Amino acid sequence: MTYGKILHQPEGCFINVNVGGFKQRMDLTVLKRFPQTRLARLLCCRSKEAILELCDDFSPSEMEYYFDRNPSFFCYILNFYLTGKIHLVDGLCVVSFFQEIEYWGIKERHLDFCCSTKFHDLMDLAEDGIWDQRSDEVQLNSSGSSITELSVLEDDEQMFEGSWCANVRRSVWIRLENPGFSTSAKVMAVASLAVVITSIVAMCVHSMPDFHQVDPAEKKIENPVLTFFESLCVVFFSAEFILRLVVSPSARKFMCSPLNIIDLLSVMPFYVTILCDLMNEGESTDLENVGKVVQILRLMRVFRVLKLARHSAGLRSLGATLRHSSREVGLLVLFLSVGISVFSSLIYCVEKDSQESELQTIPIGWWWATISMTTVGYGDTLPVTLAGKLIGTLCIICGLLIVALPITNIFNKFSKFYQKQRHLELKPSNNYTLSSMHN
Repeated sequence: MTYGKILHQPEGCFINVNVGGFKQRMDLTVLKRFPQTRLARLLCCRSKEAILELCDDFSPSEMEYYFDRNPSFFCYILNFYLTGKIHLVDGLCVVSFFQEIEYWGIKERHLDFCCSTKFHDLMDLAEDGIWDQRSDEVQLNSSGSSITELSVLEDDEQMFEGSWCANVRRSVWIRLENPGFSTSAKVMAVASLAVVITSIVAMCVHSMPDFHQVDPAEKKIENPVLTFFESLCVVFFSAEFILRLVVSPSARKFMCSPLNIIDLLSVMPFYVTILCDLMNEGESTDLENVGKVVQILRLMRVFRVLKLARHSAGLRSLGATLRHSSREVGLLVLFLSVGISVFSSLIYCVEKDSQESELQTIPIGWWWATISMTTVGYGDTLPVTLAGKLIGTLCIICGLLIVALPITNIFNKFSKFYQKQRHLELKPSNNYTLSSMHN
């Protein structure tokens, strides 16, 4: 005897349903009113395998279908079969409610009008929360190295144990790395920041013609006052770098840190420049290009501006954001590239016949489209025809939309990195204080 024959016996006008221990006899005619539901689909099964695809267990002798589901919610399912409408369950998460009705094969259209609007509002909120949670998980997975970098103080404190002069080195190191640890740490941070700013100001003043000097032979020489401040700042940076290296828990990890690499690059040009000047004293023809090398090395002093990142949570967060926003930046570049290519070709087509227009080639159109889409608008090149101005208007509007799309995600990442950085800045001092009290 097949299962289909059993179900269609005259005495089988009911089926027995067991939902998590809650048993109920259900009329077949009621189930057939909603043929797309799970219980109604059981009536069409012709084998035990087909039945077990729809329920968790089946007893042929008792004709009982077992479902390992929430028995409390099944009362609402019974009400649905009797009334044709389903209502929201108080105290049940809207996502769980949606999963339950989806399991039983009940569509959203069967929601009664009193619950339909509320259901869709709650689902919109839930979907937004799920989207944010997945974005955070992706960000955390992609930014593990950044968070490790930001929390280096907390992770490295234990590395001092068992090393030489562990207590002294730990005390100096944490004051150098965490300005909020104590008053002395704040003083050291302010002094370092003042030297960085002095060095940047001296570098800027050095480029001004009013401070240039020449020797009796009309040869350009360095301003002695600026040279003194330059040397003083470099000596301070060098001493600070060496001190950090000596007291660091791991010299290898110290040299691999981006901030420490910036510190090294900010002082290296000074010493290499001195070496090049010494080599160039002989006026050798083999060293005629040394002067150009020296100029390039002096330009590398711009790395000192990046030293401000050591004293700014915002700059460190910006660096972490840029490192882990490659996808968004790539999309931004792609969108801009497509837009620039399209609008440069269009502006060339409408402006090439105008004698007054400077947009006579597509490469010039690239420059015009770039400054237009990024809303810079230097005004050095501009369309003169009516069609060109219309294309320019469209180019600016498209540029605003294209730039705004990925910028939102980048800003959200920056905000979260900044909050984590500010939080982590407070943790090391607290942890160190507790560990000191414990010792």
